Amino acid sequence: MTDVATLWEVGLPLAGTAGGLGYAKVRAPRVFWSLAGLPVATTRFALTYRSTMDVCGLTVQPSHLRAFVVRNLARRPDVQPVPPKVRRFWGTSTGLRVTLRLPAGLEPADVMAASERLRHAWGVHSVTVVETKPGFVELRMTGYDVLRKVRMPRQRLSGPMTVPVALREDGTAFVRDYLKVPHSLTLGANQSGKSMYQRNLIAELARLPVALVGIDCKRGVEQRGYAPRLSALAITPEEADGLLDGLVGEMEDRFDLLSDHGVADIWALPEDVRPAPVVVLVDEVAELFLVATRKDEERRDRMVTQLIRLGQMARAAGIYLEVCGQRFGSDLGKGATALRAQLTGRTVHRVNDKQTAEMGVGDIAPDAVVTVLTIPPDRPGIAVAGDTSGGWSRIRTPALTAAEAAAICAKYAHLTPDLPAVAAYRPAFPAGGAAPAPVPLVKPSPATT
Repeated sequence: MTDVATLWEVGLPLAGTAGGLGYAKVRAPRVFWSLAGLPVATTRFALTYRSTMDVCGLTVQPSHLRAFVVRNLARRPDVQPVPPKVRRFWGTSTGLRVTLRLPAGLEPADVMAASERLRHAWGVHSVTVVETKPGFVELRMTGYDVLRKVRMPRQRLSGPMTVPVALREDGTAFVRDYLKVPHSLTLGANQSGKSMYQRNLIAELARLPVALVGIDCKRGVEQRGYAPRLSALAITPEEADGLLDGLVGEMEDRFDLLSDHGVADIWALPEDVRPAPVVVLVDEVAELFLVATRKDEERRDRMVTQLIRLGQMARAAGIYLEVCGQRFGSDLGKGATALRAQLTGRTVHRVNDKQTAEMGVGDIAPDAVVTVLTIPPDRPGIAVAGDTSGGWSRIRTPALTAAEAAAICAKYAHLTPDLPAVAAYRPAFPAGGAAPAPVPLVKPSPATT
């Protein structure tokens, strides 16, 4: 009877603990990882590191000097292969981070090629390899699928044009840094999460002292709700034609300003004369290319030419493009390929055909095409993001409704700059809403996020 009571007293708490951990693993994976996953993964890594590196082909033969020291001074007949040296090891709320010093004979590509084998060896969800500096790589291991339920990390970003948009699969934030990647293309089929990405981008940009210009030829159904924060909005191809002409005029005026001060871009201008940066948000770019009559062809050619000019030269003038669509390639018509070549950043959600995936990332990262084609339809918001450097990763944007994005735009409406070149396209506000007085075009140095 005593034995039964003892088993009951010990087993009941253990069963409750196991049940609680099982519940946390499903409902609160971050808690489960911190309580159980991290200690187990840390122990497994420490005990199996050398053997795992060896079987994964990530060791090199020791130098002659090392072999001589081992055989003659340490008196050991066997000389072990040399794995990468662990320089730093720390745990996070989503996984593990390990900094490795590569021995002579190994390169980061060797570790990247073995990332899938390392994932299985250490029992983690994913392993991402990032080169931090010559001779050093960082293993970013995640203990669970962080993209299942997106929680953006709390981190402070620096830079006048840097905004967090989504979460990477390694647990870090995917940010849009317009000073590094000035123009970007976003593709995706219907219900793929493309609009969610745009909402998060606009909501973050609305908090910065920048001018937002919208082109939404679907009669403004996507962007009209952001009117309080837009310096200009075009909702028809005819309006888009005039708006693009105005933006090109604004760009040329800024070039005159740069020439007068002898600088190469607006960020080198004195703060008191620096114009506000402009982000042009183009929704469903195909509507600018499609024509029904011969008369529309002249307008189409003019708009495409103006977009290409902005893509080629507007970065120095502080004007940046965010182009969005379902498909984007030579089948749209003349000038489409030339425009795409100017769009450095690429974000591709689930698509309906292989050709669209190749249009988006095939020219910058061919190995990412397969990943795009395997995005499941029941996981909206997941995408592949990369740039012309060849680097790419899977990301997912947090859920944000159109009403929430519109509320953020209304809250920061007082930051909306006045752009005289496109003042005719300043959007009207909904009934009952009062437009705030526009702030001057010339603004002080933008605050960092």
